[in-house]
Amino acid sequence: MNKTASAPSAADFAHVRDWVFDLDNTLYPHHIDLFAQIDRNMTAYVSELLQMDPAEAKILQKKYYHDHGTTLAGLMTHHGVDPNDFLARAHAIDYSALLPDEALGEAIKALPGRKFIFTNGTVAHAEAAARALGILDNFDNIFDIVAAEYQPKPAGSTYDKFMSLNRVDTQKAAMFEDLPRNLMVPKALGMKTVLLVPRNLETIVLESWERAENTEPDNIDFVTDDLTGFLERLIG
Repeated sequence: MNKTASAPSAADFAHVRDWVFDLDNTLYPHHIDLFAQIDRNMTAYVSELLQMDPAEAKILQKKYYHDHGTTLAGLMTHHGVDPNDFLARAHAIDYSALLPDEALGEAIKALPGRKFIFTNGTVAHAEAAARALGILDNFDNIFDIVAAEYQPKPAGSTYDKFMSLNRVDTQKAAMFEDLPRNLMVPKALGMKTVLLVPRNLETIVLESWERAENTEPDNIDFVTDDLTGFLERLIG
């Protein structure tokens, strides 16, 4: 099956009662690129902390991201940084590019059961972004990097914490993510998995591990570049 071309039916998700959404590049489109601001802030933080040239700081930042799941995890492991200071600096961004998305809000609201945001960012960042989109009130809870004790997705222990805290039955849950690697554990736990990809993919620069074709296809049930349209198919 070409999952990028496959359309879901309501029957595919009829059993789902817990809906779990990543935040960045999932609840809003990749092209808005809020993360570019966060990325610049993280590079500046590493550069200042270690007195490095910005170009060198970016290389180290990306190494930590690849090796540890987040830049923060690498900085905590190797340099003992204060996570609260880092997170406040990283998420000091302008949210004005996000505009209210009434259709998305209505689609999320109409889903049966509970809805969660599960992010490697902070609650404050998730609230600011979801509020700008006009969808914050549709979520039951936000699970962030602090609640995860700074262990980011895709760490299995982090999913365990999220599921336990919220009493999620993974056999009746679905997860929406933009990074293929972050769907491996949910799929293994029995969740329906949906990968969000950028529209006009050929114009977006993605690292190889971000692309759907470079992951085990059995970990992904559906691929879409239109979250709202996807959800609307599930609610009729």
